[in-house]
Amino acid sequence: MEKAPLNIGIFNCYPKESRDNFDRSNVGHPHHMYRDFLSRYVPLAHVTVFFLADLEREFPSLAVLDRYDGIIWTGSDLTIYHTDDPRVTRQIDLMKSIYAAGIPCYGSCWGIQMAAVAAGGEVKKNPKGREWGIARGIRRAAPGKESLLLKGKPDTYNGFIMHLDEVTRLPEGATLLAVNDHTHVQALEVRHGKGVFWATQYHPEYNLFEMARLISARAEALVKEGFFTSIEAVRSYADTMHALYRTPGSGHLRRELDVSDDILDAEIREQELRNWIDYLVVTPTP
Repeated sequence: MEKAPLNIGIFNCYPKESRDNFDRSNVGHPHHMYRDFLSRYVPLAHVTVFFLADLEREFPSLAVLDRYDGIIWTGSDLTIYHTDDPRVTRQIDLMKSIYAAGIPCYGSCWGIQMAAVAAGGEVKKNPKGREWGIARGIRRAAPGKESLLLKGKPDTYNGFIMHLDEVTRLPEGATLLAVNDHTHVQALEVRHGKGVFWATQYHPEYNLFEMARLISARAEALVKEGFFTSIEAVRSYADTMHALYRTPGSGHLRRELDVSDDILDAEIREQELRNWIDYLVVTPTP
């Protein structure tokens, strides 16, 4: 598919203490999930992971990043409107430079918020609270039905998700591609400077196994926020997700979790990632 081996950068945007907590809690790292996708879809690609929230690490210069064909932004548990946090502000400044340089980007969760804020948009806490596990009823907006990012997606679909904040004001040059009832901005294209950023609030890189692990690690918060009555109930729900991951053809588990192929089938679930490679990295859109 690719004319030459691609150079792809992955920006892991979690602080080190959060990544260490992932290890203690048996939670998967998002850069591993993106690496797994890339190893399957563009196996010859050269992939480099950068840990942007580690202030003690050397920050990637634009001269270094300009050698990359595309950059992927992972989620993060930082808060993008905390403008007194240098772990946040230097990422925003870097994205502004990337827009100016014209390096194509993809991002999920924190990524969509970065796409908006670095171009002049706004993010705030979602007054509806946490959206977790599965984002239900994501609908392609009219521009999303023509968008190459969402090419091949159903008009209505579900996706994995875990977030508290949302994009509340689109920047100039942004196109809203998908919405749902909980979070108005679920998918977005931002054209700013020379750059194009395709982003989703939901996570095409996740699967049932990885989301079950994340839900288990968020058990206390999910109980405190009223989604479950006990930590045991959270773990039982996560166990059911694990069971369906192992036996995706199980009708009763599908019904119990209310999921179908848009969650279980990687050909549907990862469509946005393939489209980003095909239409924005390998064949840049005009």
